[in-house]
Amino acid sequence: MARGEGHSGGITRSGGGGRPGRPRRRDRHGRGFRGDLIPPHLPGHLTRRERFDDTVLGAASPLLERFGRRLEHLAITVEDIPPSDPTPWEMQSVPLGRYVPPDRDHPPRVVLYRRPIETRSSLPGDLEMLVRQVLAEQVGAMLSMDPEDVDPGAWEL
Repeated sequence: MARGEGHSGGITRSGGGGRPGRPRRRDRHGRGFRGDLIPPHLPGHLTRRERFDDTVLGAASPLLERFGRRLEHLAITVEDIPPSDPTPWEMQSVPLGRYVPPDRDHPPRVVLYRRPIETRSSLPGDLEMLVRQVLAEQVGAMLSMDPEDVDPGAWEL
């Protein structure tokens, strides 16, 4: 089809052998279409962020079941790094997590900082233990409880 035939401007291709409205896909050089580099059933398929999120979910689930109604509005979030403006009560070290009390517009939140937690844990088991400890500390701050009472198993070696 040439310019101006049946369309309002633009150049269209004719005779391409593909269906109209679908992009043409070619198998250049006989190598097949590109897909996932690592199949989903292998451990390397998940990114660090996805593995960390799964660890946080695994650590938060027992706490949410244990304290049920007291934590029903709690939002647990993960951020990569803490903001550069620490709160006045935080020490000069890099925080691993933060409890943000509720206000008029937002429910109470616990924020875990992925990069500092991953930096301090060298083994995968250490990561899970540290996530549980940080989560217990922040939930304990929210409930005015000792972290050891929130999750007693988080400090067992």
